[in-house]
Amino acid sequence: MKKFSIIILFLILFFTLFGNSLSPHDPLTQIIEDRLQTPNFHYWMGTDFLGRDLFSRIWQGARISLSIGIGTALFSLFFGVTTGGISGYYGGKIDLLLQSVMEGISIFPTVLLAILLLLLFDRSLFGIFLALGILTWIHQARVSRNLVLKIKEEPYIESAKAMGLSDFKILSKHILPHLKNQILVVLTYQIPSNVLAESFLSFIGLGVQPPKASWGSLAREGYRSIETAPHLILFPGGILFITMLAFHFLGDSLSQEKKIQISL
Repeated sequence: MKKFSIIILFLILFFTLFGNSLSPHDPLTQIIEDRLQTPNFHYWMGTDFLGRDLFSRIWQGARISLSIGIGTALFSLFFGVTTGGISGYYGGKIDLLLQSVMEGISIFPTVLLAILLLLLFDRSLFGIFLALGILTWIHQARVSRNLVLKIKEEPYIESAKAMGLSDFKILSKHILPHLKNQILVVLTYQIPSNVLAESFLSFIGLGVQPPKASWGSLAREGYRSIETAPHLILFPGGILFITMLAFHFLGDSLSQEKKIQISL
């Protein structure tokens, strides 16, 4: 399943980057007389209620959905690993303080907090990125903290301290490299989770605003015409589902291959 997942994700990335170039239609061009056409030779995935080419709009939306998914995952990686590493390595009051912050954020329902943050930061792409980033770093931080708590007790860490190495060098050269496999597995789960979160926010109207499109906003538009033009929700929803499935199988394959169990 690992190779199959990689092939699927490669194809999705390829069409995300070059889909609009392959299509003969501009994703924003409105041709009212061609509205709500079903898939055909001219419009490969049909058209929406304004006569825009759905194929082009799906891959335009993929750029936004995947950019937010990958971008927030990388933010979580940097901020979460840094915070979790410091918390686990130093322990004591620092660990207690950081754990209290994480617990304080975690007690709020994720969806409700995301909505409140979007209302605070506005519904721009930056606002979505910031809202999801604030919510998703905690998972990475907890995983990193738990691993650092185990690694710092290893004899080679004690030897490094006895040699007078600074805490920064110990963390960056002797602890962080041992986290890479776990971090990679967490990323394969966080990216699709972030994409799905963005899609949900866009579906309920709090995400990407017209004329920009994401998979969630396209599904929202398609839901309005589900009885008369089911292709409008079938294609963006289907591609979103396939992407989630591919990431999930990739994460499972990596965790089994490297014998990693991610627990909080």
